[in-house]
Amino acid sequence: MIRFVRAPDGTVTPDIRSKLPGRGVWVTANAETVAEATRKQSFARSLKVKAQAAPTLAQDVDRLLEADCLQMLALANKAGLAVTGFGKVASALEKGDISVVIEAIDGGEDGRRKLAQSARRGEALTEVTPKTVTIFTSSQLDLALGRTNVIHAGLAAGGPTEAFLSRVARLVRYRAGTVHSTDEGLGSHKRSCKDVGVTENVMRMGREDPGSETE
Repeated sequence: MIRFVRAPDGTVTPDIRSKLPGRGVWVTANAETVAEATRKQSFARSLKVKAQAAPTLAQDVDRLLEADCLQMLALANKAGLAVTGFGKVASALEKGDISVVIEAIDGGEDGRRKLAQSARRGEALTEVTPKTVTIFTSSQLDLALGRTNVIHAGLAAGGPTEAFLSRVARLVRYRAGTVHSTDEGLGSHKRSCKDVGVTENVMRMGREDPGSETE
């Protein structure tokens, strides 16, 4: 679920890390649900105070979740867990040194196919099965990893890597309601979500103390 609070100016603000002070509401982490809550003005009714949700709120949440993923990828890179470049990634895969393969969505299919072959060879020797993430563009990977023309990258196992995967899974669920762990990777390009509606089950009030809120 995602927490939203009312800002001092009366606007509804996403609190994706659940750290902002004040009273909030919890909404199912699904783009369609957030969009429906905005259309029905459910935030104001749940907060019991005037609150204005921007028409772009669902998209704003998407951008925040995406930025959160990329920030954690940058932290994994700073921790020395990242490798980039087709050759280095392929070699690390065959040695079982990579737990996550990251492929730019604007990269070529041939490179993806060859890396999948390297992953299979590595798995046969080391029993390490890497996950694949394919939801970021090359330019986004460039900024997060501090390099240019990043098409293929890999992350070794570690705390930041697990945190990155957790954030990616959250973003994928928000966008599409499913998480893929096959060769298709974490990142279906589907944008539609099951229309679950905004009910008391998916939108919950928090108290003044954020620590007392429940999911």
